[in-house]
Amino acid sequence: MTACGGRAEPIGRAAVEVDLWWVAHEDGVNLRRGRWPHLFFFPVVNKMAFLAPVSSSCLPKLYPQLSAHDAAVEAKSRVCLSNAYSLIRRTSICKVGFSSHLEKSELRTFKVSSSVTDVSTPEVPVKSSVVKGDSWSIHKFGGTCVGTAQRIQNVANIVMEDSSERKLVVVSAMSKVTDMMYDLIEKAQSRDDSYELALDAVFEKHKSTALDLLDGDELASFLSTLTLDINNLKAMLRAIYIAGHGTESFSAFVAGHGELWSAQLLSSVLRKGGIDCSWMDTRDVLIVTPAGSNQVDPDYEESEQRLDNWLLKNPSKVVVATGFIASTPQNIPTTLKRDGSDFSAAIMGALFRARQVTIWTDVDGVYSADPRKVSEAVILNTLSYQEAWEMSYFGANVLHPRTIIPVMQYDIPIVIRNIFNLSAPGTKICREPFTENEEEQKLETYVKGFATIDNLALVNVEGTGMAGVPGTASAIFGAVKDVGANVIMISQASSEHSVCFAVPEKEVKAVAKALEAKFRQALNAGRLSQVAVIPNCSILAAVGQKMASTPGVSATLFNALAKANINVRAIAQGCSEYNITVVVKREDCVRALRAVHSRFYLSKTSIAVGIIGPGLIGATLLNQLRDQAAVLKEKSKTDLRVMGIIGSKKMLLSDTGIDLFKWKELLKENGEKADMERFVHHVHGNHFIPNTVLVDCTSSTDVADHYHDWLHTGIHVITPNKKANSGPLDKYLKLRALQRQSFTHYFYEATVGAGLPIMHTLRDLLQTGDKIIRIEGIFSGTLSYIFNNFVDARAFSEVVMEAKTAGYTEPDPRDDLAGTDVARKVIILARECGLNLELSDIPVQSLVPDPLKETASVDDFMQQLPSFDSDIATKRQAAEDAGEVLRYVGVVDVKNQKGAVELRRYKKEHPFAQLSGSDNIIAFTTERYNKQPLIVRGPGAGAEVTAGGVFSDILRLASNLGAPSC
Repeated sequence: MTACGGRAEPIGRAAVEVDLWWVAHEDGVNLRRGRWPHLFFFPVVNKMAFLAPVSSSCLPKLYPQLSAHDAAVEAKSRVCLSNAYSLIRRTSICKVGFSSHLEKSELRTFKVSSSVTDVSTPEVPVKSSVVKGDSWSIHKFGGTCVGTAQRIQNVANIVMEDSSERKLVVVSAMSKVTDMMYDLIEKAQSRDDSYELALDAVFEKHKSTALDLLDGDELASFLSTLTLDINNLKAMLRAIYIAGHGTESFSAFVAGHGELWSAQLLSSVLRKGGIDCSWMDTRDVLIVTPAGSNQVDPDYEESEQRLDNWLLKNPSKVVVATGFIASTPQNIPTTLKRDGSDFSAAIMGALFRARQVTIWTDVDGVYSADPRKVSEAVILNTLSYQEAWEMSYFGANVLHPRTIIPVMQYDIPIVIRNIFNLSAPGTKICREPFTENEEEQKLETYVKGFATIDNLALVNVEGTGMAGVPGTASAIFGAVKDVGANVIMISQASSEHSVCFAVPEKEVKAVAKALEAKFRQALNAGRLSQVAVIPNCSILAAVGQKMASTPGVSATLFNALAKANINVRAIAQGCSEYNITVVVKREDCVRALRAVHSRFYLSKTSIAVGIIGPGLIGATLLNQLRDQAAVLKEKSKTDLRVMGIIGSKKMLLSDTGIDLFKWKELLKENGEKADMERFVHHVHGNHFIPNTVLVDCTSSTDVADHYHDWLHTGIHVITPNKKANSGPLDKYLKLRALQRQSFTHYFYEATVGAGLPIMHTLRDLLQTGDKIIRIEGIFSGTLSYIFNNFVDARAFSEVVMEAKTAGYTEPDPRDDLAGTDVARKVIILARECGLNLELSDIPVQSLVPDPLKETASVDDFMQQLPSFDSDIATKRQAAEDAGEVLRYVGVVDVKNQKGAVELRRYKKEHPFAQLSGSDNIIAFTTERYNKQPLIVRGPGAGAEVTAGGVFSDILRLASNLGAPSC
């Protein structure tokens, strides 16, 4: 149905007053007054055109250049323009004489809806002057990149700094504008008057941006075009408002204005900067064919021909093109759907045979996993086309899979760059990623990234009647197709007993119902046992080039899931070797993602550390970790993360690692009430670090009692706490048996010699087959200091006070002088040698006078101690008279299966007499070292050396991960 009224003039360079509208209705019913539901109204500026049937006498009057025959044809067919009938029927609207910035045709060209390329324009033969190839680089800037005036200027600067000979710049609409345009249509269709205010807001956004960027003729030209476009849009939206309906083509036409304005703004800014620049409405060039509800297929042959014609008319070396929008073969406005700007950039890259397509966005590149879920995700330097395709399909925020297709056939690389971080090199997507050193990147080369898809359900069709029956799978997926569901993945066992597949959860009810209807007879007959639905599922995909053919990759993946206690519900692996897909519970998805990512990217030597007891030794260890963590991570790939610190009253927890430069302040300000169970669960339960170690820096028996349970649950334990290894024999034997049976490590080097390698030396001797005869040593740094300084006429109590003041003793010096600490070390060494001794089996010579053992306070003890100086002074004098010195030693007599702690005398030539300060010394008499004992000597007390011994155990743990403990 068509109608005309008023007058129209041929379209020239300037806009002409138009009050003539033709309206076509798809059902072809003649227009009559009162049939408003079938009619689109098109107000012209501030008035409504009268509508009347088109007659043969009307058209020649309006367009004198039309022949009488043409006019008769037009009137008979009720079509406004002879070669635009299909357009009118699809869009339901046609306007003649609607002039705007889009119309640059010759006098005979008549535009439809101001947005459709004139198909009657004679094609210009392609000439050799059209330049394509490596001289062109393609840049695509998304809505965020052009969201403000400053950002548009930044884009212009990037374009101007690009040294490429020729550049095509594809731009999206300003941030949020496309959504605003679709919202306008929704409001108009809903007969919501606020669409006018919303359109005014769009106008103001672009006007203010132009005022910030442009001046002079460029500003005037843009504002004139913008004003005309807004007025025309108001008129069209008014028609939608009245009719309460708008076609898809009309929506595409309205929505595409954001890209038009962005392209004009940027091209004007570039011209202002002295760049010879043209702007391209890609609807004049890019032709696509609808291929489903949300897809289009480019017509490369037609598009390339139109591009050649466009380039001949516009020879500029810099072109700014609109993204997102295109035309159908019938010249109807359309879009490339969501993410269409990336797609159009890739298509243009292919049409130009460009050297490279750069996608500018707001991230540094493609991440190995979603950084919102995995804080440890890293930027990938390179991806193959297939890897990027797989990651995109499985939900990674990379590119839409279709974006990659156009450039693949010409091996044009796509580079993802961050416009807000120009120093970041980005991610390059190309045919085959280049690897500089294959030996260093074996596993990492094959596993590039991980992606997830949530809100899925598994459908399992199983039964003995399926095995070997042709057409069963076809029937299953035919039923799924009939309900329009999308199958995400498929898994089928070789026994053919069951077929399992994943579909979006919102579609699973319809799928299950369709399958039950399809196979009702088979279900009733028992050939199929069930159609089962497993809801609340997620897919985790591991993506990498040829990873499936690399031994150990799958094993590593599933081992990481097992360690994180993740149950795998289904598995799929394609022969293309680019991905391994597993289905897990939805609530396990993030944990699973973190677990597998850490296993491949953080390596086996990434350790979650929990520090128990941030006292003197614990605090010193934290400071040592702070100073060395970065060096270890860089040089030895050992990543130590302190995930928690717990004291007697407060604890500090972190999901990614505590900042060790300010842990004291954080513990004080953000510390929670201490809860050991919650602390352990947090440190071990992070699941994105593959290994956990708890470091007990206390002397607590209660903490030591937890070691067995921690080791049993896969937590490594390191400690200077002597209570576990010197406690009840049955507990000790049970602990060591568990340690030897598992791959969980228990290191306690600092329990005997602080930072000295006493336990390590003893273990090496035993493992190499040597037999220990005797171990004798000065094991207490405190008592070593006291007797090294108890010389000449100095009083014993004076030296004890000096040691206490220097911090060598425990707060109560009796804890050192009683010899219990030395006895615990003797028991630890004896048990290491295979002697099943209890602490009570070790005779200990206490240096605390009997009357002072029960003294209430430390001050009372220190005040009364001088009264007993004479007793020990007598012993010292007797030793000196014999040319000997006093030393407080512990002895393990392996041959006679006993031990002792006592004060002994040694000749001044003996190694034990040569000590100074707080040094420890241990002599190993063995079958190999019989005549001359093996001596280990060095500092044996103090927070620094003790913490250093613990740190050494942590590094030993890192080097031994994966090997059975000894």
